[in-house]
Amino acid sequence: QVQLVESGGGLVQAGDSLKLSCAFSGRMQYFMAWFRQAPGKGREFVAGVSRTGSTRYYADSVKGRIVISKDNAKSMLYLQMNSLKPEDTAVYYCAADQHGTGSRLSHQYEYWGQGTQVTVSS
Repeated sequence: QVQLVESGGGLVQAGDSLKLSCAFSGRMQYFMAWFRQAPGKGREFVAGVSRTGSTRYYADSVKGRIVISKDNAKSMLYLQMNSLKPEDTAVYYCAADQHGTGSRLSHQYEYWGQGTQVTVSS
């Protein structure tokens, strides 16, 4: 059974950095991604990484500030967030797409973690 467990969220100030982690289990040679959902808004693609970790994708809103990485040996997915802004405040979710489509659409992802809250104060 596939399981995803996020950690690392918290309350930080604008300009700070934060690193999110996602521990995954099961046969996880999947395309993986981070999404976020702010209050009253839909789930938004943040960043994605290919099965091997060699190719990375970013939303325009975070490009240059956020780095996604994957360590298959440790079964871990990471999201390093720098220069955080109040508009980055959201619940962040780790997700896996077993078909490896590399989609930015949340409905393409079969597996989800429970989410971790990130709050950025101004």
